[in-house]
Amino acid sequence: QVQLVESGGGLVQAGGSLRLTCAASGRTFGSYAMAWFRQAPEKEREFVATVSLSGGSTAYLESVKGRFTISRDNAEKTVYLQMNSLKPEDTAVYYCAARTWTQSRNYYDYEYWGQGTQVTVSS
Repeated sequence: QVQLVESGGGLVQAGGSLRLTCAASGRTFGSYAMAWFRQAPEKEREFVATVSLSGGSTAYLESVKGRFTISRDNAEKTVYLQMNSLKPEDTAVYYCAARTWTQSRNYYDYEYWGQGTQVTVSS
């Protein structure tokens, strides 16, 4: 099992930056593909980014490509989401998720979730 705790959310002006951190517990962190999802009020949970076990493969939601970067540090059992050039439409609760072995863009494929961290981008 793995437990996930997100941090780093907050209020930022459009064009600003935030870095989200997801700290994992458990001995087998390196066996999990990791992802970030987000959910805005009255909207479905949306895939944002995913990273492979080694960190060598990443994938992104089209609207965040070139602005967001996902990375992981297996020694520290941590996943990051660097968010630059933030827009008001990025406002949402951001969730970290873990899935055994392979990456996926589907939220229902993920076994473990954090509690979420709020990101608010003002215009």
